[in-house]
Amino acid sequence: MKITGKFANAEAYDRNTGRFSRMLARPFIEFAGVEDGERLLDVGCGTGAVAFTAAALTRRGEIVGIDPSAAFIEHARSRTSDPRISFDVGNALTLPYPDGSFSKCLSLLVIQFIPDVRRAISEMRRVTRTGGTVAACVWSRDDDPLHTIFWDSAAELDPAAKGARDIRAYAQGQLSALWVESGFSSMEETVLVIAPEFESFDGYWKPLVRGQGPSSSYLEGLAPDKQEALRLRVRERVLGKGPDRPFTLGAKAWSVRGLR
Repeated sequence: MKITGKFANAEAYDRNTGRFSRMLARPFIEFAGVEDGERLLDVGCGTGAVAFTAAALTRRGEIVGIDPSAAFIEHARSRTSDPRISFDVGNALTLPYPDGSFSKCLSLLVIQFIPDVRRAISEMRRVTRTGGTVAACVWSRDDDPLHTIFWDSAAELDPAAKGARDIRAYAQGQLSALWVESGFSSMEETVLVIAPEFESFDGYWKPLVRGQGPSSSYLEGLAPDKQEALRLRVRERVLGKGPDRPFTLGAKAWSVRGLR
């Protein structure tokens, strides 16, 4: 499975994408209806945001996380001794589990990176028991300053960046259409909202430069002068001409759930 963007350094991932995954994990789990005693699969688990949050919200059951990045899995395993949690290296297109193995199958901020998304959804459906829930969550294409401020600024300076974010973000109804097409019943789509707070502009920018994810990969490919030009453009969008200060950037993510 080829995934768009670089995902190999767990600590760098946690500095950028991972921090927002942790903020979304609880509302996503609650929307998916995770209950005590279930067997849960977290597809594209990264460094474990959903798995660890689900474990904190339940007392019984089993939680399995799977991710193609061996570095992420090693990092996730090192963070827990909870016997309910396990992590496997593997990919969403050929999940290494028998049919109907899980009560619920969740995927947070992952399916937009999988080229053959329908096959991945089919695999998630296959490993979920009849009557079980399959749920996913992706960033919204609209009304999402956390991401659009960066990509709109990049597009102003680099025409090649225009539309780069759109391929990794969904409009309302796109997820639900995929779930209907894949044969789920009792389907529901909702929007999840977070509001990350930053103590300073550097608190926002440095994790992008040192992190992993689409924005970090884009920055890595820029010459130093172009990277600095983008930094100044983004700073002006966030702070105007004023001094540095704390600020908040809202973010929206579409989430869907359906019964197998």
